[in-house]
Amino acid sequence: MSLLLNIETSTTNCSVALSKNGKLVALKEDDNAGYSHAENLHVFIDQLIKDNNYSLEDLDAVVVSKGPGSYTGLRIGVSTAKGLCYALDIPLIAVNTLNSLALSYKSDKTCFIVPMLDARRMEVYTATYNENHEEQSATKALVLEENSFLENLNAQQTVFIGNGVNKFSEVCKHQNAVFINQTPSAKDVCKHAFDKYNNKDFEDVAYFEPYYLKDFVVTQKKKKQLPSS
Repeated sequence: MSLLLNIETSTTNCSVALSKNGKLVALKEDDNAGYSHAENLHVFIDQLIKDNNYSLEDLDAVVVSKGPGSYTGLRIGVSTAKGLCYALDIPLIAVNTLNSLALSYKSDKTCFIVPMLDARRMEVYTATYNENHEEQSATKALVLEENSFLENLNAQQTVFIGNGVNKFSEVCKHQNAVFINQTPSAKDVCKHAFDKYNNKDFEDVAYFEPYYLKDFVVTQKKKKQLPSS
């Protein structure tokens, strides 16, 4: 038996789930454009544990979305997950955020699943999976244009899913394109995380870092010039 705490903070959705033996037990989340992670994450974890009559000591591992995604959101989620693993002396499991998005879409028909996370301007973080959630192309940052994913679209139905799909729907009018605008959720990785737990696919808690994909760039505000005397 395994009780896992799943943390997802890579986008605006502050999401925490409890899963037991790969099945969802309970979920708390708040998809707030103002990024509520710093205020809500620890509160959600505490409430989820207590409301389901568990204690932190009952956890067998902590699962965290490793990115790509929001720099601040990932940093908060990973820091919290590492802190819990240190304190409880339990394993850390990391899942790729794009993989999590792909797992949220279930289909018994042949298709491509293309998760898209908003980056900036017309850029997204993306990858390609088949209907069995097997990776077909690796995670990358991509500037979208009209002919992006044309080979996939010409072959079969292609489902674009994530908070970056609105950008692409503006320029892509292909008949095989399906667009689903949603953010990643901790509830979608329960089975995947359970498999990782059974395979002992753990991270080194001391050295694990989020997968930002791109360097975080801080833009400094221009200094106001004093009026000349």
